[in-house]
Amino acid sequence: MLNSIIKYALHNRLLVLVSSVLLMAVGVYTATRMEVDVFPDLTAPTVVIMTEAEGMAPEEVEKLVSFPIETAVNGATGIRRVRSSSAMGFSIVWAEFDWNMDVYNARQIVSEKLITIKEQLPDGAGNPVLAPQSSLMGEITVVALTADSTSMMDLRSLADWQVRTRLLATGGIAQVAVFGGDLKQYQILVDPLKMHFYQVSLSELMEAANNCNINVPGGFIDQYHNSYIIRGMGRTSQLSELGNSLIKFTKNSPVRLRDVATVSIGPAPKIGSGSYKGENSVILTITKQPNVNTLELSERINETLDAIQKTLPADVAIHTDIFNQADFIERSVNNVSRALFEGGFFVVIILFLFLMNYRTTLISLLAIPLSLLVAIIILKLLGFTINTMSLGGMAIAIGSLVDDAIIDVENVYKRLRENVQLKKSHREPVLKVVYDASVEIRASILNATLIIMVAFIPLFFLSGMEGRMLKPLGITYIVSLFASLIVAITVTPVLSSLLLTNKKRLKRHSNGSWLEVRLKKHYQLLLQRVMLHPKSALLIAGVLLLFSVGLLTRQGRSFLPDFNEGTLTISLSAMPGVSLDESNKLGQKAERLLLNIPEITVVERRTGRAELSEHSFGSNVSEIDAPYKISSRSEAEFLADVRQKLSSIQGIAYEVGQPISHRINHMLSGSKASIAIKLYGNHLGEMYQYANQIKAAIQNVPGIVDLNVEQQVSIPQIQIKPNREMLARYGITLSQFLEFTHVAFNGQKVSDVFEGQESYDLVVRLSDEYRNDLNRINDALITTNNGQKIPLRFVADVVSTKGPNTINRENVQRLLIISANVAETDIRHAVNSIKTEIETKVTLPEGYSLKYGGQFESEAEASRILLVASLLALLVIYLLLYQEFKNLKLAGIIMLNLPLALIGGILAIQFSSGELNIPALIGFITLFGIATRNGILLVSRYQTLHEQGMALGNRVIAGSVDRLIPILMTALTAALALIPLALKGDLPGNEIQSPMAIVILGGLLSSTLLNGFIIPVVYLLMNKKEA
Repeated sequence: MLNSIIKYALHNRLLVLVSSVLLMAVGVYTATRMEVDVFPDLTAPTVVIMTEAEGMAPEEVEKLVSFPIETAVNGATGIRRVRSSSAMGFSIVWAEFDWNMDVYNARQIVSEKLITIKEQLPDGAGNPVLAPQSSLMGEITVVALTADSTSMMDLRSLADWQVRTRLLATGGIAQVAVFGGDLKQYQILVDPLKMHFYQVSLSELMEAANNCNINVPGGFIDQYHNSYIIRGMGRTSQLSELGNSLIKFTKNSPVRLRDVATVSIGPAPKIGSGSYKGENSVILTITKQPNVNTLELSERINETLDAIQKTLPADVAIHTDIFNQADFIERSVNNVSRALFEGGFFVVIILFLFLMNYRTTLISLLAIPLSLLVAIIILKLLGFTINTMSLGGMAIAIGSLVDDAIIDVENVYKRLRENVQLKKSHREPVLKVVYDASVEIRASILNATLIIMVAFIPLFFLSGMEGRMLKPLGITYIVSLFASLIVAITVTPVLSSLLLTNKKRLKRHSNGSWLEVRLKKHYQLLLQRVMLHPKSALLIAGVLLLFSVGLLTRQGRSFLPDFNEGTLTISLSAMPGVSLDESNKLGQKAERLLLNIPEITVVERRTGRAELSEHSFGSNVSEIDAPYKISSRSEAEFLADVRQKLSSIQGIAYEVGQPISHRINHMLSGSKASIAIKLYGNHLGEMYQYANQIKAAIQNVPGIVDLNVEQQVSIPQIQIKPNREMLARYGITLSQFLEFTHVAFNGQKVSDVFEGQESYDLVVRLSDEYRNDLNRINDALITTNNGQKIPLRFVADVVSTKGPNTINRENVQRLLIISANVAETDIRHAVNSIKTEIETKVTLPEGYSLKYGGQFESEAEASRILLVASLLALLVIYLLLYQEFKNLKLAGIIMLNLPLALIGGILAIQFSSGELNIPALIGFITLFGIATRNGILLVSRYQTLHEQGMALGNRVIAGSVDRLIPILMTALTAALALIPLALKGDLPGNEIQSPMAIVILGGLLSSTLLNGFIIPVVYLLMNKKEA
């Protein structure tokens, strides 16, 4: 069939050329309109359920809200893991589904489950809300609002009602969370002494408050040929009008709200705060919807913010220099694209040096754009984006894309030169020479390409996040490689027949280029010497292999290389129970220290949480974003300086990471650190003690940094415990007592006050002087059955005690995480050391267990899958080789290239990072496929000469010399095209591809060097009987 394709192409050259031009035009058009992102969508199908439970303690939130929701969703189809966090007044549940589950189907399933438990949730708990669907890379921009004279309350209102609403109206935004500022609230602050004086009960007060700010419909009337709507207008935003609302009429005089309470505007109790460069500000985090072009959306966001800025007061400024994912995407894509073009430049140099003919160089190079554009079209059809992974696949493939064309054009050019040296009567027609030359090597091209594609297939067995990350790379590589095969048997012969048939040029280059002649001459001499001492050559190769395998066993292991995002994400945790003000002071101190570091010029901090935000923290937790630029010192020195500065702050624990890394770690293990030791148990106090024992046991493990125990500890509580006997004596029902406690101290929303399009809560509660002091709480006046006012202490015990600040759970078990990052060591070694220390120093009682999670867990699983899949791929490769040569020995000889390639790959890792990670493993898999190409070219030539009757020794030398140039050209183009990626692995976007490039580069150099001597020697020894 391939012969027919070649013949058809040569007889329809115009059609082939026009089709190629059209294909390139479609590819360019598609490329300019594809979505660009930093990574493929890495998000596990996760549904986030958030429930506000205003005023409830964490234990009540766990029992009454989180647990029922967990129980309901645990029975859902395809559920993989359920995690929850129960904090003061807030529950968040993460329902994680299998990776192949459609996330919108998962949301539908969860919604149906939540309907069944709606009636089980307690009064005071809001309806469970599904967080807007976003992706792991969803948080694309962080914006800060600062002001000189505008109050923090007005600034927050501007953020909520002007900035946030207009941003949400920008298509593609899923959520805008607002942190900091003072949330405006209309407040009815009750004075219990005045209530006593006017004999107003709580129920009377609440009835008046509930009805003081409402409109009612009055129907309509028809008059004077018009229809008039009748409205009862009770809504107002005037404090005086609200205060004049009647509670009751007694002793011929009215009692109004203003008589027993102060009606005012004030800040709501704060659950979070924001800061920009150490100054109070309002922070907005913007999250995009899935499948939205980040670059286009970021541009629209910036245009919207510019328009909003013009409408704000003169002293209010919008700052966008904190975190913008579009900047990282552009840097990453530009870096990979630059590596792609620089690799192409190396390919041009190699081709021209060897061929010394711009026509042959041009013919070979055309395979690159054609193949890459075909890959882009296929990616578009499959629904993928252009990202660093798909571009990385192109960059890794670029050298290999010309290999098929090189082999074909080199053989065609050689046969045309040989043909022109014959007498005119013996010369073959040009098209026949081109056809015969292409057919001669088409089996080698086909099998070599198929083998490389088969070698890459194990990548598609990866599941989870690593599978989603690397699949576009694999698709791009395989599709572009297959496209290069099609180009080699269609476009290349056609162009060769048109551009290489000039007889004068063929005669002038009949002996080959200067470089070609000298390489063949020196190689032949060296090969003849090696063939005189075959066992010595094999011994040297064997020693090198054993040495390399020894190095491999000592190399570190990790999951993915560190990303270079250009922004630090720092988590600060103070002791649970500290006030928001105290936590702000610690955060501002950290900001000031960070701003003293030369590489950092901007910092932004979020402390606590926003309303109904997935990123839920207690008031003791802060998250700082700090963009940085490395200048005069290394990144390791910079990070050491950051950690040294933060360690000087007393009373905090910290973790230093980067935005994407944090999110990946949180998705994998529920912790933002790369190592998560999960402690399961029942009693939080005991769990915390054992967790600290574990921390003490592992704190001296080399390479461990940012070691922290999750701060699930007791915090101060004031509990108001009813004395039911005394309640009965005073005729107070328990529901009346609980309503009083809730309204008086927590406050109850009774209405919304509208200012134009803006709405604010109207809340009733005791004034601050009666609720911010333990003694005053005791003296708060509660109404008895007969209208008498008595102190709360008469019917309840008000005690100071302790309770948990947060309760985390995973798969219906209480969970506490001991987290750590690593520096200057590999994760696998660190985890093994941690396990050893814990097993020898810590003994857990019955009912408590440990589980190790994080990146190493994914690395171990991915390594196992790749190993099994690679063994199967090697078996398929061997069968393909056998199918071509019908000889077990010959197939075995070609497979010798794999250990020869292994030598260089291992040495390359050793002299670079010293760590074997998943991208490096994939590099080895790719390398094994590419390395077999050289063996196929050699052995197939030996066999052709054998069929022509040439003696063993002569055919080994002649065949090796004949195939030297195509082998060197294909290997060097494939290897040297990877140099930009290999040398620039620290640049954003190159982090994943760089280990792959290093392995392939080192392995190709070693396999090509040794292939030229070891394969001939082994072939000679295995066929000695013939001699």
